[in-house]
Amino acid sequence: MATVWSGCSTSCGSFGQELPPRGKRGGGDGTRFRPRSGGQRRVDARQIQASSPAMVTAGACICRASPCVLESEVAGKEDAGVAVWGLDGDPRGADGHDGGKRRGLRRRPVRPPTVVDKGGVGAGNAPPAMAAELDRKSEHRGSRLHFLEERDEETLSRRLIKLSQSNKVRSATELFDSMRASGLQPSAHACNSLLSCYVRKSSLADVLRMFEFMKGKRMATGHTYTLILKAVASNEGYASALKMFNEIEEQEDSKKIVDVIVYNTMISVCGRAKDWMLVERLWRRLKESSLNGTLLTYDLLVSIFVQCGQAELAIASYQEMLQNGLDPSKDIMKAIIASCTKEGKWEFALATFSRMLSAGMEPNIILFNSMINALGKAGQDELAFRMYHLLTSSGLKPDQYTWSALLSALYKSGRYWDVLELFQGIKTNHPMLLNDHLYNIALMSCERLGQWEHGLQLLWMMEKSGLKISVVSYNHVIGACEVASEPRVALKVYQRMINQRCSPDTFTHLSVIRACIWGSLWNEVEDILEEVAPDSSIYNAVIHGLCLRGKIVLANKVYTKMRSMGLIPDGKTRAFMLQHIATE
Repeated sequence: MATVWSGCSTSCGSFGQELPPRGKRGGGDGTRFRPRSGGQRRVDARQIQASSPAMVTAGACICRASPCVLESEVAGKEDAGVAVWGLDGDPRGADGHDGGKRRGLRRRPVRPPTVVDKGGVGAGNAPPAMAAELDRKSEHRGSRLHFLEERDEETLSRRLIKLSQSNKVRSATELFDSMRASGLQPSAHACNSLLSCYVRKSSLADVLRMFEFMKGKRMATGHTYTLILKAVASNEGYASALKMFNEIEEQEDSKKIVDVIVYNTMISVCGRAKDWMLVERLWRRLKESSLNGTLLTYDLLVSIFVQCGQAELAIASYQEMLQNGLDPSKDIMKAIIASCTKEGKWEFALATFSRMLSAGMEPNIILFNSMINALGKAGQDELAFRMYHLLTSSGLKPDQYTWSALLSALYKSGRYWDVLELFQGIKTNHPMLLNDHLYNIALMSCERLGQWEHGLQLLWMMEKSGLKISVVSYNHVIGACEVASEPRVALKVYQRMINQRCSPDTFTHLSVIRACIWGSLWNEVEDILEEVAPDSSIYNAVIHGLCLRGKIVLANKVYTKMRSMGLIPDGKTRAFMLQHIATE
């Protein structure tokens, strides 16, 4: 017996193709189409009407000629011409007969329209209303409606989920609309899958329509709100998403559905916009709603607050996470240690680092450097070097930032000679790691110690290494000459600085002028004053130094010049001048 084709094409009501006779089922004729004389068939309208509910929608084309369901091959391409599935679930016999069982789906190719006679099978043999319906080809909100032989809502919902997950937007929409027109209700999972498909592939208008349908049917879940808020934020910005979220929270029905995942979505949306104040507000509202944050919640909070420079809030959210019994991730701990470094909370940073080690996490070189830096800034040089030994024992190699943090720790603790000694060790064992920042820390120690010769040697080494010497480096060497009372050396460094086209700043002039005053180089002081731009701080410093050295006449001359240039003397300068007038 010939293979039986079920299904139909909805293209322009083309029902003129002849179908081969169907085998009998269970002793009856089992046919839906009864053959007429001449090999033609006619449609039993009563049987058609009995086998499907009335679902006539204005402007919709509904196929009733045979059992079919609109569904494209999920694994294949969507084809506008091939969009009808037949049913073929059970194995057939040797003669091709299926035993009267038709549950599965099989594809039916669309046949070209055939011109039929008046006596053939077509719209002309159907009742007038049916003929008018079959002759119309229109769409219901952009999708065609089809008769669904399958009436099980769970089965159809699974098909809808499969289509949505495969991003078959048109086929999923037509199946969804056909279910609604047939009085069948898709499951909440199926509706969420279609909504997610719309978010990925369709317009915001389709997303909002689907959302309103789910709300009207009371099918909206927390996942539904998450999807719609993401879609609104992506298309209209986080402010619109926040407005919708506020409206959802105000509704009694929705308030019970909003869960911590929805809050996480809004926190993430506001965090991308760097609006930490809204993030903090959402965090408070989450607690007011008696909802407990998840690990993702605190991941987001810590990350957002750290990125926005709100270290206090980052630490507060981290502490709340610990109180709730959640184990922080490695990324959270790294962010907290970085925040503690900025805030100077070395004890909290050290406790967090210890928790990492206890949890079996292996810190990287960046984390070690951050801890050494935090301890060094706090003056905990011993702990900083213990951290350094832990770093080397972990198989890691110190880099420039490690040595910089260790030198800074020694300098912060006033161990200037140890700074020079460690710098010499770095120069001997790791010469390739030396940079201008490490040189400057060593020069700072030379300035504190008055080691102008060592400072000059370091300056020469920087020039020989090809490093660009900044005004800060020159200032440290001039400062070392000032501390050592070597004004002529300071003047030479000052001149060298000008020759190297490194513009001196206010600190340079103040240091070299103070060195010259205490070295009794009065002419040099006047020459420098002629070279520098008018600056109140420089003139005040000169007058203070001259008065302290007893050079009242020269101080009065500088004071007169200062006033003539419109510079304002400070209180100490006025006091020196008044004291001079009183003594006269």
